[in-house]
Amino acid sequence: MVLLAAAVCTRSGKALVSRQFVEMTKSRIEGLLAAFPKLMTSGRQHTFVETESVRYVYQPLDRLYMLLITTRASNILEDLETLRLFSRVIPEYCRNMEESEILENSYHLIFAFDEIVALGYRESVNLAQIRTFVEMDSHEEKVYRAVRETQEKEARYKMKEKVKELQRKRHEEMKRGNKGSSYTGGSGGGFGVSGVSGGFGGSTGSFPSPTETIPSPTQVLETRPSTIKPAGPNRAMKLGSKAKDVDSFVDQLKSEGERVVSSTEPVSTVSPTNTPAVDMDVVHIVVAEDLVVHAGRDGGLKTMEIQGILKLRISDPDYGYIKVQVDNTDSRPIQLQTHPNVDRELWRSCGQIGMKMSNKPFPHNTDVGVLKWRFQTNEEKHVPLSINCWPQENGAGSCDVNIEYNLENLEMELSEVVITIPLAPGAPPPVINECEGEHEYSRAHCALVWRIPVIDKTAPTAAMDFTARGVPDNFFPVRVSFNSTRMFCDIKVLGVVSTSDGAPINFSQETQMKTNVYEID
Repeated sequence: MVLLAAAVCTRSGKALVSRQFVEMTKSRIEGLLAAFPKLMTSGRQHTFVETESVRYVYQPLDRLYMLLITTRASNILEDLETLRLFSRVIPEYCRNMEESEILENSYHLIFAFDEIVALGYRESVNLAQIRTFVEMDSHEEKVYRAVRETQEKEARYKMKEKVKELQRKRHEEMKRGNKGSSYTGGSGGGFGVSGVSGGFGGSTGSFPSPTETIPSPTQVLETRPSTIKPAGPNRAMKLGSKAKDVDSFVDQLKSEGERVVSSTEPVSTVSPTNTPAVDMDVVHIVVAEDLVVHAGRDGGLKTMEIQGILKLRISDPDYGYIKVQVDNTDSRPIQLQTHPNVDRELWRSCGQIGMKMSNKPFPHNTDVGVLKWRFQTNEEKHVPLSINCWPQENGAGSCDVNIEYNLENLEMELSEVVITIPLAPGAPPPVINECEGEHEYSRAHCALVWRIPVIDKTAPTAAMDFTARGVPDNFFPVRVSFNSTRMFCDIKVLGVVSTSDGAPINFSQETQMKTNVYEID
C-alpha cells in the first residue's frame, strides 16, 4: 500500500486537516481534495472512488469525511483497515465532529497521523500505542521539573532570610540612632515634649535623628512581636503542600539511586561516549539506519523493519556541484527512494546521486537527506541478535529465569548492548546466580539491566541466570538496545566526483545503525 495523503474535509471538499506522506505540491493536494465531492454519487454503497491516477477511500463522520488518497495499485483491504484506524484516532482528540473542534486539535491529529503512516506505508501500531507516542510522557522531564521546583523553593527561602536580616539590621541601626540623638522632655521651655508615650523611637518624648530613616507602619508591625495566640487548631487550607510533595518526590528519587542536582551543586556536562568525533571534510556523508524488531517469547519473528537514510553535508558552497556514487549489492527486496530534487534517471542508470537541475548546487551547511531505504520482513533468519528468555516457576512464589543472547550475523559487531528485563511490581532485588557481563538493578524502573560492552564473533553468545519473585509474564517484554558501525543493508558510498570535470573529491563518512524498538514479548 502506498498512501499519498490523509485528510479530514467537509462535504464540499474544504480541507480542515491534511497530511501528505509523499512529496506533493500544495496545488496538487488542493486539486485532489476539491475533485473528491464531484466524484460522489448518491445511492452508492461503496466507500471508495477511483480515478485514472488515484483512489479515494473515505468514511463519513457526521458532516465531515475522513479521506485517504492512495495509488490505484494499493490493496483495498489494507486501505480500509488503515481508514478504520484513522477514524478511531479522531474521537480520541475531538469530542465533537465539528470544524472548530478539528481545527483546535489539528496538531494532535497530525502527530497521530504520523504515527500511523511513514513514507506512505502503514506502521504496525494500535490505538493504545499511538496514544502513548503522542503523549510523550517522559520520566526525565518529571525529574527535571521536580529539581527545578526544589531550586525555586530554596531561592525563595534564601530571599526571605535575606529580607529578614536586612530588616533586623535596619531596626538595630534605628535604635542606636535614637539613643544618641533623642531629646527628652522636661521642665523649662525645652523643645522636647513631656509625657508623650509611644514615640517612634520607643522612649518617652523622643524623636528620631534627622539622618535616620523613619520606618513605615508595615515595617513597625513586622518588627513588633505578635501577642495574639490562636484560639484553636487551624483548619484552614495549608499552602505549600505541593512543595512538600516535590521534596518527598526528590528524596524518593535519591533513595532509588537517581542523581538529583540541587541548586548548590555544580552541574557537570558529560559528553556521550557512543558517538566518537569524526574529522569532517568539506563533503561529509552520514549513513544511518534504525532497527525495529518485535519477536515472540516462544520463538519466531513477528515484524522486523529497517529504515535507512543517506545524508549529505557540504560546508563549502564551491563543492555543491557533485555526484555521489552509491553501490547497492544487497540481494534482499529493499525499497529505495530518492529525494524529489535528485535526478532519478541518473540514479537508475548508474547509481549516482546528483541534482535534477545540473545548474543548481546541493545546499550547504545543512544536512540534506538524498536517499532513503526500507526493508521489512518476518523471516527469523534476518534478525541480527536473538534473545531467549526462559522463566520457570520454582513453587515458592518466585521464578528461576535463564536468559541468553546469540549473535546471528557474525559479520556484525554490536556495541553498548543493554538488555532490560522487567520485574514484578514491588518485588525485592533479584538474586543473580550467574552473569557474563555487568548487571544492575533499577529500582526506579523495577527492572534488571544487563550490559555487554561488545558482542562480536569472538564472543557471540552469553547467558545470565537469576531468581526473582513473580510469575513468568512479569519478565516480559524484554527490551534490547545497541548500536553498530556496520549497516544492516549492504548500501555503500564508493566515491564523490565533480559534475563539471568528473574529478574525484575527498569526503568523510559516518555510519551508524541503532535500535529504535527491539522487544521480545
